[in-house]
Parts: sequence; structure tokens; C-alpha cells
Amino acid sequence: MFERRNSIHTIDRGVTRVAAAKNHNGSHSKSIDIQSSHLYNPPMTIRILLVDDHRVVRQGLRMFLALDPALEVVGEASNGAEGIEQTRKLKPDIVLMDLLMPVMDGITAIGQLQKEFPDVEVIALTSILEDDKVIGAVRAGAIGYLLKDTQADELCKAIKAAAQGQVQLSPQAAARLVREIKAPDSPEKLTERETDVLRLLALGRSNKEIANELVIGEKTVKTHVSNILMKLSLTSRTQAALHAVRIGLVSQ
Repeated sequence: MFERRNSIHTIDRGVTRVAAAKNHNGSHSKSIDIQSSHLYNPPMTIRILLVDDHRVVRQGLRMFLALDPALEVVGEASNGAEGIEQTRKLKPDIVLMDLLMPVMDGITAIGQLQKEFPDVEVIALTSILEDDKVIGAVRAGAIGYLLKDTQADELCKAIKAAAQGQVQLSPQAAARLVREIKAPDSPEKLTERETDVLRLLALGRSNKEIANELVIGEKTVKTHVSNILMKLSLTSRTQAALHAVRIGLVSQ
């Protein structure tokens, strides 16, 4: 557990750059190269809630996360319902969420957490890699999807990056998402300004950075992002960034 050496793909909802490689026939390959353009400087301890139905997994996570002074495990839960209740009580910054649990599964819990606590970031940490679970977790609002064999130091980095708004994906999950996150067959056409916003969003710009670059207000940027999601029938900036990669709006 927590020993995988594959690097984690990072898509930043405001900090990193998103890039996709194309294969020889011009279509997008199933792997994506996503590079961070900023270093993480944690201003304070990141509070973490562990949600997993296996006590040994929670104990292992707590043990090695305690070795990093920037991270603090503030609580544990054994299912999604307990995770929601503990989030209400403990107000964590990050929730590490298993997906297959009794009482309430992880995807359902992620969706409820995002409605009730939109500022709390959730990373799906699981042993399964099925398309419906990967896509379901991200659509529910997870900022990341990592496998339980992820190397320990990579998981710590992923938690810190997620606290900065960077989407953390295992390479396998990233490939599935780029393939599966699609706009409707006949999406409503984006305006030129909305296309500019989508491109900058996919390049990792924050709302403030997009506003400065386009010389518009930050609230206007938020309105454009909302319109983009509505027109493309998407539910998050993460999906919008992946869509921009998939259609080639962002090049390597």
C-alpha cells in the first residue's frame, strides 16, 4: 500500500498548466502530461479527515501522515455518513475518501459534502479503477482520484496540492477522464470571450489571473465559467479543463 512509483497528474483549478499529447493521427492520446507551474507553500497545517471502512488503512494513513508537520489528521470515519457528520464537527480542509463502504458509499458522500461544504476538498483514495467510479467521483466533486498503492510521499504532495485547488489524478484515472469527459453532441456554441476564459482556465489560471489577463472583473469571470459549464453540460472546472484538453484548445 502507498508504494506506487507512477507520478500523479496534476490539473490545477487555478495554478497549473494542462497539456495533452497528440498521437500520430492527430487525435488525443489517452495519457496526458500535466505540469505544475507553482511551488506549494503551506501557510498553515492542513487538517485531514480519513474516511475508510478498514481500520488498518486509517491507522496506516494516520501514522505516515503524522510524519509531515504540514499535515494533521483531525479525525476518522468508517463510512460516508460518518464522514459527513465528522466534517460537520471537525471542519477539515481535506477529506481522504474511500469509495466502497457500507451505509453510504464514497461517491454519494462526496456529492453531499460538496453541496454542504463546497470549500472542503475531497480526494478519492481507493483500490478500484473502474470508469464509472472514476467519472462518478469527479462528477460528484472530488478534486482527486488516487489509488491506495500510491507512494507515501506522492500522497502527501497530492494532499498539499489539493489544498491549493490542484486536481490530483493517478495516471490511469487521468486517461479515463480525458477519454470520457465529453461535451454534448451539439453543445451550445461558446462566445469568443467564453472560449478565451476556457482556454485560460485549462492553462491553470485562477479567476483573478483570468480577470487580469482579459481586463475584466473577477465576478465577470465567474459568470463566464458558470455559462461555460452550463453550455457544455459539465459540472466542474475540472471537467471543463479536461474538455479543453480533449478538443485541443490547449496544446502541449
